[in-house]
Amino acid sequence: AAIQPCAECVAGVCLQNYPDLDVPLHSRWRHFSIDDIDLWQDMINQHGLDQIDPTALCRTAIDLVFVSVLLDAGAGDRWSYAEPVSGLDLTRSEGLAAASLHFFFDHLACRDDRGGFAASAAKLKNVCLRDLEKVFQVSAGNDLIGVEGRVNLLNRLGALLEKSEFLRRSSDLLQFILEESSQNEADASQILRSILVHFNSIWPNGIWRCDTCYGDAGFHPLVNRIDGIGRIVPFHKLSQWLSYSLVEPLQNSGIRVVNLDGLTGLPEYRNGGLLMDSGVLRVKQPDLLQKAMPLDSEFVVEWRALTVSLLDEIASIVRSLFKTDASEMPLCQILEGGTWSAGRRIAYEKRDTYNPPIQLALDGTVF
Repeated sequence: AAIQPCAECVAGVCLQNYPDLDVPLHSRWRHFSIDDIDLWQDMINQHGLDQIDPTALCRTAIDLVFVSVLLDAGAGDRWSYAEPVSGLDLTRSEGLAAASLHFFFDHLACRDDRGGFAASAAKLKNVCLRDLEKVFQVSAGNDLIGVEGRVNLLNRLGALLEKSEFLRRSSDLLQFILEESSQNEADASQILRSILVHFNSIWPNGIWRCDTCYGDAGFHPLVNRIDGIGRIVPFHKLSQWLSYSLVEPLQNSGIRVVNLDGLTGLPEYRNGGLLMDSGVLRVKQPDLLQKAMPLDSEFVVEWRALTVSLLDEIASIVRSLFKTDASEMPLCQILEGGTWSAGRRIAYEKRDTYNPPIQLALDGTVF
């Protein structure tokens, strides 16, 4: 019964955010724009990237967004970032995006042979805690959750690129996406498959079976799959966030991306928090809300799985309210226009902070 008013709330937030319903895609690129200041465009202008060819710019954007997404797990409520261009004090996703942008250009990126920028395997592999803490302005009074986990992810990405026969930089993934494309048309689900095939082993806490890394996934006793994988529930939150975030660089380079609904809603604490705070989901054991829950616990796995499933139902109701369909309003627009923003708003209304309703034992590598 609570899902209808929840969907109506999401639709209302969509209209408030985008009165003409011209909703952009849910991606990392939204967080590079702050109060009408486009930090990515500023970097393009500053480094003359507007003078290079579209493919070279696409490769720079992919290298950047890989780094930015890997650094995008929850920041917590005790960290902020004084952004030097805008002069704004930023927190959470917006702060992480801005800090990662400066980190990429100031500490990781080197010019490539086409005038763009690449994050080399060596630089990624050698990122240290001090490097990240300095750029992200981490201090005793400005704590960032999971700094070590974030550094570890970048180091593992660098190590993977260093050992790979096929990849020298993250944007070399482009060749595999294009191999599966026809007439400059890429399928969003193929983008995700390419990321999982070539980069899934960077996740330090991922599930392994028979020398295969399943990455961001969890076990649940009620799962009984017939494909031989057992009781594994796949999530791949950051890999899907990365997939969504590759769409615009590909489009800007002339590659049409289709089947955006080939990706799922993101099983993270904004969407999942919305479902709990709005009463769509209720906790059977309230005492579980009093302690930090491990990400691989049955409780968190079930919450994330229900989030993915129920986001589809909310999207269906929202589309019916707007008298449209998935071809006109794919899930990624509903995530951007409504569920993520609604989850953030209701979290603040309920707790006077932006924290989710569940305490999570975060390590900087999942949420």
